[in-house]
Amino acid sequence: MSPHDPFISPNDNLKGFLLAMLSSAFIGSSFIIKKLGLRRAGASGSRASSGGYGYLLEPLWWIGMSTMIVGEFSNFVAYVYAPAILVTPLGAISIIVSAVLAHFFLKEKLEKMDVLGCVLCVVGSTMIVLHAPGERTPSSVDEIWELATQPTFLLYTASVIAIVLFLVLYCEPRYGQTNILIYIGICSIIGSLTVMSIKAIGIAIKLTMEGLSQVAHFQTWVFVMVAISCIIVQLNYLNKI
Repeated sequence: MSPHDPFISPNDNLKGFLLAMLSSAFIGSSFIIKKLGLRRAGASGSRASSGGYGYLLEPLWWIGMSTMIVGEFSNFVAYVYAPAILVTPLGAISIIVSAVLAHFFLKEKLEKMDVLGCVLCVVGSTMIVLHAPGERTPSSVDEIWELATQPTFLLYTASVIAIVLFLVLYCEPRYGQTNILIYIGICSIIGSLTVMSIKAIGIAIKLTMEGLSQVAHFQTWVFVMVAISCIIVQLNYLNKI
């Protein structure tokens, strides 16, 4: 596809689809490996949910983290080739991978509602993928920046930050130990900004590889910082689940 072609080709969609599926397999597996590491670390020290960081000395946790990095890298590359509306729903497949592996390795029994949830994930992801609309590829990071600085998106971003701060500063100290939805909410809500920034970085890399360098654009580095910040927040609270 040439740099001047504004639409993503079917071949690119296929590449993105396969990379997203591979990503889900790695990420789903990483949750189980990290959970095993957290359990082992918790048996000899304070748990991550209690504010402890002993898991950082646990090799098994780092194996899980490495697996997650591979999965996230695959997911990152998937965003380069395919639209976010196709790649993002496929992330739900990682839930199924985790659920199945948890049944065997963590001895967590799969209930009927769990199976139903997995089925709904598959059906929902399939429906979205099959009906995903074509996506116009921005021609530069400047164009992405223009879209990201529209009043509507800025209002959404402010709302996300406000909700996350409320969950972190008010809800997490009071209910974090007893309600897992607090941590899930923080990771999920901030994840919407992660997707946006990763997509922008992916487009910047792709355009640069096609001869339209985006490295000198300060907007590229803003998106990089947003992505790094969001990922750090997500990893911190994900380990407390």
